[in-house]
Amino acid sequence: MPFPTGLFRGFEVELRHPGIALITFNQPERLNGMTAPMKRDLVEVLLQAQMHDRVRVVVITGSGRAFSAGDDITGREVDYGGAQALVPDIPRGHGNPIGTYNGLRGLSQPLNLAVRSLDKLVIAAVNGVAVQTGMSLALACDFRIASTAARIGSGTLRFGLLPDEGGQYLLVQLLGVARAMDFLMHNRFVDGDEALRLGLVHEITAPEALLDRTLALARELAEGPQVAMRLLKRSIYNAAELSFLQSLDEIAAKTAVSDHHPDVREGVAAFREKRRPRFNAWLEDRAGPS
Repeated sequence: MPFPTGLFRGFEVELRHPGIALITFNQPERLNGMTAPMKRDLVEVLLQAQMHDRVRVVVITGSGRAFSAGDDITGREVDYGGAQALVPDIPRGHGNPIGTYNGLRGLSQPLNLAVRSLDKLVIAAVNGVAVQTGMSLALACDFRIASTAARIGSGTLRFGLLPDEGGQYLLVQLLGVARAMDFLMHNRFVDGDEALRLGLVHEITAPEALLDRTLALARELAEGPQVAMRLLKRSIYNAAELSFLQSLDEIAAKTAVSDHHPDVREGVAAFREKRRPRFNAWLEDRAGPS
């Protein structure tokens, strides 16, 4: 079964060498506002990326002036231009308190959870405005490169709303409690330079160089030893919530897998032969033709 590429509800997907799944939000006239069908299709793409051997790294970016300006709260019907639906529509809830709870747990929060649960590395190329859902999605990614034109913030308090898709958790992880409190309660929006200073992004670049720089990072990561990197991603996030003793046990269990993988034999051989390692031969055999 091929990995799904093409036009979907609110975004498009390309697969680039060597295994980079590029997801681009493609409704710039709506500032790439998110809808429940869009989120469900994104979760499906990420699930297929997890299971498909041709995908090694995922890149998420926007088109136009926005990465994503958050949830579409206009209530207007969205024209997806005949794009393919990956999953069927279901009721959105929000008609009453339990409906809101169910809608968040079942439709909205699974997107950021899917990004964090993906063993493969995910890079956000923040091209412009990243607000509310757009901000939390970017923060859920493993790497963030921002354009100097980017503006990042929650923005929920201006409507009396909450960062209900995990934005508060992600900000606490990145900023700590005190600075996350300041950021959210003062409804702060920061540009690329300030986001870099705070540690919200890993680097910034000129708008015209953003995609090239992001894809260069994606290629670097895609050519690394995939089994060890995927195990390490999970171990790093686990370490944020485990005791030191638990983390030692957790990394030992993963090392029992990675130490016996063909990539380790290649890495050791390359070191002895003073050459660059050629990892992932096992993966290229499994991935099959393009």
